[in-house]
Amino acid sequence: ASRRQVVKEGDVLTLGKHALTFVAAPMVHWPEVMVSYDSCDKVLFSADAFGKFGALDVEEDWLDEARRYFIGIVGKFGPQVQILLGKAAGLDIKTICPLHGPVLKDNLGYYLGLYQKWSTYTPEEDGVTIAYTSVYGHTKEAVKLLQQQLAAQGVKNVKVFDLARCDMSQALASAFRYSKLVLATTTYTTEIFPFMRTFINLLVEHNIQKRQVALVENGSWAPMAAKVMKALLEKCLGLTYAATAVRLKCALNDASKA
Repeated sequence: ASRRQVVKEGDVLTLGKHALTFVAAPMVHWPEVMVSYDSCDKVLFSADAFGKFGALDVEEDWLDEARRYFIGIVGKFGPQVQILLGKAAGLDIKTICPLHGPVLKDNLGYYLGLYQKWSTYTPEEDGVTIAYTSVYGHTKEAVKLLQQQLAAQGVKNVKVFDLARCDMSQALASAFRYSKLVLATTTYTTEIFPFMRTFINLLVEHNIQKRQVALVENGSWAPMAAKVMKALLEKCLGLTYAATAVRLKCALNDASKA
């Protein structure tokens, strides 16, 4: 007899007192993904869902690397994650066993709630992600000033990323975490600096939505960066923009500081 059994949505495999029910979860994160549920011990074997990056010999909080994992692996496929969450809502789950990361047993509502936010592109909390590139340091100085002004206004959650030097996946995760996003870059051959283009491509590729966006452009005779950035973000749904883009003519002056 064949030792291989092909299963589909709703099939049940009986293994003594255990019975595994199979549930299709396409694009979370592969097209053929299925999760399974053991009704005896009330365990959801969740495949790539609820996983995280990290090593077994490193003790760290679950959230940061789970967020980065979600965005990198299934961030684009929020609607498909929503379908899986809908199916999971009908199950009595006591334990979640993902393929990557620790087994989850306590406070499962916390993890399910985060997946609900991430898969609907809802910010986790109010805050500002500032992502920038700077050629000669003038845009960097403007970002420092903005960071100081936000702190003076009592804004507590402000994360700043130099896209030419940081781990861009961390900047992407921060953009998904917080409600506001500032993009600051230089005009570069009537375009934008390459690291900023790469970052915006990642934002679009991972389907970021529902954020407040402010643009800062730097240039000399023909600043184009704000126009280019906004055009690249056109595919993203639910973005709202600050009424005016900040324009630097090479370096900060009284007008741009205002």
